[in-house]
Amino acid sequence: MLTTKLFLGFGVFLLGCFLFEFPFSTDNYIDLNAETPVVSKIQSPGKEIYADFCIQCHGANGKGDAKNFPPLASSDWLTTKRTQSIAAVKFGQSGEIFVNKIKYNSSMPAMGLSNQEVADVMNYIMTSWGNKQTKIVTEKEVAAIKK
Repeated sequence: MLTTKLFLGFGVFLLGCFLFEFPFSTDNYIDLNAETPVVSKIQSPGKEIYADFCIQCHGANGKGDAKNFPPLASSDWLTTKRTQSIAAVKFGQSGEIFVNKIKYNSSMPAMGLSNQEVADVMNYIMTSWGNKQTKIVTEKEVAAIKK
């Protein structure tokens, strides 16, 4: 009898975890090995924003110009400086940064994007051109970043 109650109790606990997504929620993560539609869905809005605001300097392939505009493709700065990279898109960037061991010291103006647009373009960049970030940038994460 005790075994049955324990078994049922554990079953109810697991059901609750799945229904309420606690404590095993993976909402802010994507599986880059999943089928293309999952990644495409995340990339879609950001791809348009990238084309409107970023492509002029960082290029269609995300490689920058190796002189003034750093690469976004396979960028160690994006992976090791997540908060700073989101802040750069949100507020602009000036001053020295090192991307893939190369120093860049140019200026990127603030684009005037909403927090959701910043999240969308960051998700596009972080899953394109060899970037393999699996944690989704959310509007809430962007909003929490202050100047």
